[in-house]
Amino acid sequence: MPVKIPDALPARSILEKENIFVMTEKRALSQDIRPLRLLILNLMPLKSKTETSLLRRLSNTPLQIEVDLLHMESHTSANVSSEHLTTFYKNFNAIENSTYDGLIVTGAPVETLDFTEVDYWDELCKVFSWAKKHAFASLFLCWGAQAALHYYYGVEKYPLASKMFGIFEHTARISDIPLTRGFDDVFKAPHSRHTEVHEEDIERIRGLQIISSSEEAGIYIVAHEDGRQVFVFGHPEYETDTLAQEYWRDSAKGLAIDVPKHYFPHDDPTQNPIASWYAHGQLLYTNWLNYYVYQTTPYDLSLLPAAEVAEETPAKPKHKIY
Repeated sequence: MPVKIPDALPARSILEKENIFVMTEKRALSQDIRPLRLLILNLMPLKSKTETSLLRRLSNTPLQIEVDLLHMESHTSANVSSEHLTTFYKNFNAIENSTYDGLIVTGAPVETLDFTEVDYWDELCKVFSWAKKHAFASLFLCWGAQAALHYYYGVEKYPLASKMFGIFEHTARISDIPLTRGFDDVFKAPHSRHTEVHEEDIERIRGLQIISSSEEAGIYIVAHEDGRQVFVFGHPEYETDTLAQEYWRDSAKGLAIDVPKHYFPHDDPTQNPIASWYAHGQLLYTNWLNYYVYQTTPYDLSLLPAAEVAEETPAKPKHKIY
């Protein structure tokens, strides 16, 4: 089944060329079903690329999905036209009274700033507060995950000695839950970040659980035991060349940046990278959509219960997730 998107969104033609089924607004009007309603808060500078990557992952399921795109009005985006934002994106005022089955918040290249130094922090906090009653399930990515953990639970982020940059092996620390259903014993995922969260800070929060981690890259997935909040500290939506583009961009600027680890064949940036994380990246989005959104959201979105926010506790959270 397709993702429903605006007829003129640039991602539409790209996905259709890849034989990915997307549905235009006009055709969706004839469908006599209620699609899942998703809101994507896109904080990335290259918005069109991020839209396309996320829609690739979301479209490869048997579910029909209706997507709204949200941007921060308090931030001026330098890498996207105002026409694109006006045509395809909504601001917070436009969605404030709406309800959604799911919310996705992307990462953002602002990790080295304190949260309160980010120019749209106050507006982002409004979205986080709104989401507790207006979005049944939330998926937070990379810096978006760090920001959400800080807002909801007071979890701090810590600077890394060097950028966590590359493709890293992970294991599922809790494997008998729907989110990790079908995962291999060892799987790979991209990371591109300058900060991290600490395991002991997560374990102090009642209800939060560390689902997956990496010996080299640290914590990968954290979730609330009720499944309504999932925090992913990597980028499972990344394309094959995304890390390469980041590397060559920063190298061209003369910035100090290491070659992304375990990415180029033989760590040689003159060779083409090989995607080794697509299957698990896809499975993560599919499992989240199916088990944490589709099978749990009330049919009548006006009946959404408010999400619980856990409190700090010295006790280790129980194994419970959904």
